[in-house]
Amino acid sequence: MKTLNKIAAAFLSAALLIGMTSCGAAKKNLKILDTAYAVEDYAMAISKDNEPLKAAIDQALKELTDDGTIPSIIEKYIPSGKTVEKKESVKGEYPDFSTIQEGKLIMATNAYFQPYEYHEGDAIVGIDPEIAKAVADKLGLELVIEDVEFDSIIAGVQAGKYDIGCAGMTVTEDRLKSVNFSTPYATGVQSVIVVEGSEITDVDKLLAGNYKVGVQTGTTGDIYMSSSVEDGGVGEDRVERFAKGNDAVIALQSGKIDAVVIDNEPAKAFVAAANK
Repeated sequence: MKTLNKIAAAFLSAALLIGMTSCGAAKKNLKILDTAYAVEDYAMAISKDNEPLKAAIDQALKELTDDGTIPSIIEKYIPSGKTVEKKESVKGEYPDFSTIQEGKLIMATNAYFQPYEYHEGDAIVGIDPEIAKAVADKLGLELVIEDVEFDSIIAGVQAGKYDIGCAGMTVTEDRLKSVNFSTPYATGVQSVIVVEGSEITDVDKLLAGNYKVGVQTGTTGDIYMSSSVEDGGVGEDRVERFAKGNDAVIALQSGKIDAVVIDNEPAKAFVAAANK
C-alpha cells in the first residue's frame, strides 16, 4: 500500500480527491475533529480451526515486540520521535502448525489503508505487510499477500482461503464469533472527518444530529456507526457505505454526506490530499 517518492505514494489511494471541483462546485477543505471517536487494538484474524497457528503467531509477535522489530516498524510509518531500542532477536520453539499452502503464509488485506497497507508501485507495503513478513520469517514461511475487499477478509479466513487477515483490523465481539485473533500489535484511533466550517464540531454533535455518515464497508467505523444511538452509533438509516475509504472522503467533499468515520492515520493522508 517505486517510481514515485514516498510522500507522493502515501497519497496514491486518495488521488481522486484532488479533482473534486466538478459541476462547478467550489473545492471544500477537510479537517479531522479534535475529539477521537474510539481507540482500538489491531490484531491478525486467524481461523478457529487452526489454534496451533494462532499460538505460533502470538509467540512470534511477542518476540518481535521484545526485540524492538514491531515498535521500529510502527515508528517508521507513524513517527513519534521516540528512539526504539533494538535487541538481539530470540527464537523459541514453535508449536506444530499448518497453513493452507505448505511453506506459505497467505495474508488477506485491503491495500487502501495507508500507512497500514497501501500500493507502492507493484508492491503492497505498510505496517501490516512488514509485521506479517517478520512473522512469516520467524515461522520459516513465505509471505503471500492477497489484496481483496475488506468485508470479504473475515469470511475468507473462516473458510480457509487465507491463513490470516491483516488489515488494520480491530478485535470485536462480532468478529470473534467467526475467527480468532492474535495478540494485538498496534493501536488505532477512529477519527471523524468533516468539511471546514461544518456545524459538526465534536463527536457528541455528530451523534446527536441528523447527519449522514460515510464509512468503509465492514470496517470498525461501519460497525460502530451502524449501531443504535443507545450503543454509541447513529443507526443504519444514517450510514452510507463505500467500498474504499477514499470513496467516502470524496463523497464528503462533494457534499453527499456530512462526515466520515475512519482510522486516524488514513484520515490524515486523505485530508492532506484533499487540502492540497
